[in-house]
This record gives sequence, C-alpha cells and structure tokens, in this order.
Amino acid sequence: MPLFSTLDLLALSWFVCTWAAYAATLAWTERRKRGLNMEMNRYRDIWMFQMLARDMRMVDTQIVSSLQNGTAFFASTSLIAVGGALTVMRSTEDILQVMAALPFGVRSTAMQWEAKTMGLAIIFVYAFFKFAWSYRLFNYVAIMVGATPPAKDKDMPEAKDHAERLGRLCALAGKHFNRGQRAFFFALGYLGWFISPWLLMVTSVAVAVILWRRQFAADSRHALFGGAEPASGEVHQHRDR
Repeated sequence: MPLFSTLDLLALSWFVCTWAAYAATLAWTERRKRGLNMEMNRYRDIWMFQMLARDMRMVDTQIVSSLQNGTAFFASTSLIAVGGALTVMRSTEDILQVMAALPFGVRSTAMQWEAKTMGLAIIFVYAFFKFAWSYRLFNYVAIMVGATPPAKDKDMPEAKDHAERLGRLCALAGKHFNRGQRAFFFALGYLGWFISPWLLMVTSVAVAVILWRRQFAADSRHALFGGAEPASGEVHQHRDR
C-alpha cells in the first residue's frame, strides 16, 4: 500500500511546482519590471559608492551589523523551527487524536503524519542553510567595508571596482536572505497539507500571490518609487534575486 494517495502526491507536486514557478517567474519578470528586490540592489550600489566619499565609516559598519543581526535571528529561528517539527513527530498519536476530532480535514495514519512533518523540517533546514550562508556573506561584506580605500582615493579606478564588488557581494547576501524568508512563507502554505491536500494547493497559490503582490503591488513599492512607474528602458540591469 502506497504511503500517500494520488491526490496527496498531486498536491505535493503542486506545492513544489508553485514554489519553483514563483522563483523562476520573479527572476524573469524583474529583468523587465523593477520590483522591491531589484530596487534594493540599485540602492546597495548607491550605498557603496557613497561610502567611498566618507572618511568616517561607522554608519556603514553599523548598517552591516544590523543586517547580520537580522540574518542571525532568522537562522536561529530556523533551528528552533526544525526542533519544533521534530518534537511534533514524537507526539504523533496525541496530535492525530486531536485532528480526528476536528470537523474538517482528512484522516491520516501515523506514518503519513510523520512523513509530512519531516517535509516541514526539511523546508526549515533549507531556510537555515540560506540564512547561515547569508550571514557568512555579510561577514565578508563587513571585511570588505574595512578594506575600502580612503576617501581621497574615491575617484581611482581601483576604488570604484572595489565599490562595485561590494555592491555585488551585498546583493548576493540579500538574495540568499530573501530565499530563506521565502522558504518560511511557503512553509506556512505547506501547513495546509496537514488538514487536506486540497487546502495545500490553495495555500500554495495564496502564498505565491501574496509574495508577488509584495514585490510589485505593495504600498512599500509605491512609496519607494514615489508613485512613478519606471519605463521599461530605464530598468537598471542588476543581478536577479
């Protein structure tokens, strides 16, 4: 007897494909229409070039430290979430009794519940690796900030090359941080599977729609662009996130 029904496998495939399709479509769309991530890449470059003109760079180191602290918080939260998921596996029988008393949802065996919980733990492990690597990259950014040439050399080609490399490295750290956060959001959608495979398909699409709106239709984006939509020819060609 198979572990999961055809409907469960279809719902799980739908979840994975929705996640992958969102990531691929976002990368493709941001080359043509600037989203929040792409715009933040542009401001990272502006930040690094403005830093070249500053003799005292305490503000820059404080910003990097703040980015590191936020990444460390999410990395530690990922580990707590992994521990929580594994702890739930130890209480499978009690949880199944609670679920059986609910008027909605699909009955599942202990093995199915544990397999679903292991999938949730895997998502949080993936998020941890993304946040941990982002933290490491922000460490590199901090080192390169310390190695930035003095302000008197800001017009030198070597100084400009250094600022460009710093901007790329900072954008890369942000990309991995965003992927970790994306895993958190899709983990919330994954929870729908514990109730019903149909709900998993609905929550997967709902998470993708919410994330998409935050990139291209949120109030924060309108505030960032000042209500003016950039023309397609004016989109800055930055690295996709």
